[in-house]
Amino acid sequence: MRRPRGEPGSRAPRPTEGATCAGPGEPWSPPNSMLRVLLSAQASAARLSGLLLLPPVQPCCLGPSKWGDRPPGGGLHAGPVQGLQRLLEQARSPGELLRWLGQNPTKVRAHHYPVALRRLGQLLGSQPRPPPVEQATLQDLSQLIIRNCPSFDPHTVHVCLHLAVLLGFPSDGPLMCALEQERRFRLPPKPPPTLQPDLCEARPEELTPNVMVLLAQHLARHRLREPQLLEAIAHFLVVQEAQLSSKVVQKLVLPFGRLNYLPLEQQFMPCLERILAREAGVAPLATVNILMSLCQLRCLPLRALHFVFSPSFINHISGTPHALIVRRYLSLLDTAVELELPGYRGPRLPRRQQVPIFPQPLITDRARCKYSHKDIVAEGLRQLLGEEKYRQDLTVPPGYCTDFLLCVSSSGAVLPVRTQDPFLPYPPRSCAQGQAASQSTTHDPAQRVVLMLRERWHFCRDGRVLLGSRALRERHLGLLGYQLLPLPFEELESQRGLPQLKSYLRQKLQALGLRWGPEGG
Repeated sequence: MRRPRGEPGSRAPRPTEGATCAGPGEPWSPPNSMLRVLLSAQASAARLSGLLLLPPVQPCCLGPSKWGDRPPGGGLHAGPVQGLQRLLEQARSPGELLRWLGQNPTKVRAHHYPVALRRLGQLLGSQPRPPPVEQATLQDLSQLIIRNCPSFDPHTVHVCLHLAVLLGFPSDGPLMCALEQERRFRLPPKPPPTLQPDLCEARPEELTPNVMVLLAQHLARHRLREPQLLEAIAHFLVVQEAQLSSKVVQKLVLPFGRLNYLPLEQQFMPCLERILAREAGVAPLATVNILMSLCQLRCLPLRALHFVFSPSFINHISGTPHALIVRRYLSLLDTAVELELPGYRGPRLPRRQQVPIFPQPLITDRARCKYSHKDIVAEGLRQLLGEEKYRQDLTVPPGYCTDFLLCVSSSGAVLPVRTQDPFLPYPPRSCAQGQAASQSTTHDPAQRVVLMLRERWHFCRDGRVLLGSRALRERHLGLLGYQLLPLPFEELESQRGLPQLKSYLRQKLQALGLRWGPEGG
């Protein structure tokens, strides 16, 4: 079976996947494993400050690359030394890592210690709940590095020092003191960065846009709602406003919308409005991407809406390769204006230009369908209500896909869907118009109830805040007039088997006053 493009298992590499080693003359980008250590939910302020304040190092000796396993200042090692490096890179626990170093003293070279530290970071950062590491293991690893660091070259000292900070070794501990002493002996004198005891936020204006984009992409991809880093990105955007193009800004703003986080930085929105006013006509797709993130935050700037809904902008994007995706985003923005900005009097997207927003389930749901509760919930509803009394995966105007939709009479009876129009009108009528229309057509208007699965991946990593796209969908469906019944993943996961799930669904539906079966009509 051919895999869909962009789904898990496809061969196209992701841009920040894995550790990238910089070759001669190439810019360095931080390895994803190091970012995982720092940006995990357990990352402390000191570790984050260490990442943002220490200068980057060239990790050309940290594992295999297209230039071979070549340590700095030397040729290729013999087979046993290469074999040890592979064993270190494939170690499955900190204890095993230490065992390979301790049992092979004649094969250990200076460049193996950065490899060991990097692998330790991967072991600690690759799992949502990393296994506890015995203090004795860390102490033994520290002693090995302390005993051998006099033989390190300056580059290896710098790499070990950087990785030790990332891994959270105490700054006044023996390992950091020994490496810092070797660094002072071997490197040109340079005042070390001072970490104030009360430092709780990094100084992002000293970083490059490339580094901040990598951090933003990592936060968005792994659903890490880290307020300290998000505030740092917002501050960086404000400080570097004049130097940033809209194509970079769209990547920096992405995690705010995805993670449903409005920063405390007071100049965040005024800064974005100035950037949009300056570059809206230069990069249409980037402009719409920025507005999409702001739409999820319910912070749409009116001046930018006037521009993207203008005939000149719409005509400009019509002949471009990304015309369809821009029209889809403009359709969503038009829906947000219709539902959330009743006082808006500017231009709107012409009806002939509108397309369904999300005509099918999102990619993340399709990719994780085998982990979803949708099938067992569908079976529970089938046995509880009957197949004719619900619709699954129905897309309702203006293009939102619903998990399960029920039609309910005013008395609470669940009606067969085939006898009712499951769609509510869009644009929605006002309350007075809606009541008049209902009274003129039927004496028993049906209400639409949407059962919303809230899977684990619909939330930020902390499991408490819905992702921006999910919150937007639920908000708009509610404004359209659908009654929402959320089914949280914690409750679904606690049901043991179909009988318990049916009982759970029965309680949920009865709590809304719904009736079905012979007594329900």
